Amino acid sequence: MDLSLKGKTAFISGSTSGIGFAIAKSLVEEGVQVILNGRSQVNLKLAIASLKESYPNASIEGLASDFSREEEVEELLQKLPAVDILVNNVGVYASESFYATSDAEWFRQFEVNVMSGVRLSRQVLPMMLSQDWGRILFISSECAAIVPADLIAYSTTKAAILAVSRGLAQLAKGSGVTVNTIIPGSTLSEGAERFLEEVARKEEKTPQEVEGDFFKKVRTSSLLQRFASVEEVAKTVTYFASPLAAATNGAAIKVDGGSMGGIL
Repeated sequence: MDLSLKGKTAFISGSTSGIGFAIAKSLVEEGVQVILNGRSQVNLKLAIASLKESYPNASIEGLASDFSREEEVEELLQKLPAVDILVNNVGVYASESFYATSDAEWFRQFEVNVMSGVRLSRQVLPMMLSQDWGRILFISSECAAIVPADLIAYSTTKAAILAVSRGLAQLAKGSGVTVNTIIPGSTLSEGAERFLEEVARKEEKTPQEVEGDFFKKVRTSSLLQRFASVEEVAKTVTYFASPLAAATNGAAIKVDGGSMGGIL
């Protein structure tokens, strides 16, 4: 299927690894000019080189910025060119007790997970509206709804993203610009792979056995009963970034393997 994305330009925050990198790769495959983002120039160069190796003729650039530092975000915004697609993917979390989570940690997660998308969208939305076409996509999480006890701060930020996204969609009413949120479930990113390997070593099991235990004992609400691949999430994002998804706006799109439940 031709998604009619050739020649579009996309910026993906937090895209040197995990879901963000998979989204970048998927967009490159559709002929999109991609701007990657990471905190360090080293990781950014490695990610660009990796994509260039597979797609030598693709247009791939990078802008480094630590979204927990407002001054670095301001520098990035000054360098960011006009884009057709913005994917607000960058995110941080800390697994800890609610009582042990400091104010500073709450603010750090809010700054990165929520304000990154606010600042980027505030910059690009007027330009998208002026050209009457654009796609803004926020990457939330199943945690926005299921709220694990050790991830209350993270879950709060991921729920806040839904409100920001819906509000921006209303600002784009009647235009060719859409704003949606993608909600992944448990996804096999590099971090999840490390988690499975660490637990497997401690418990003298295989990573596959640990994965099975996770869905039997922890994420019991999952209907998929396995981790989604980063590619599965990325392909969904790519479709909703395309002109073919014009009728979807202000939506929360689940890629959660059924873990959030409900009929909506």
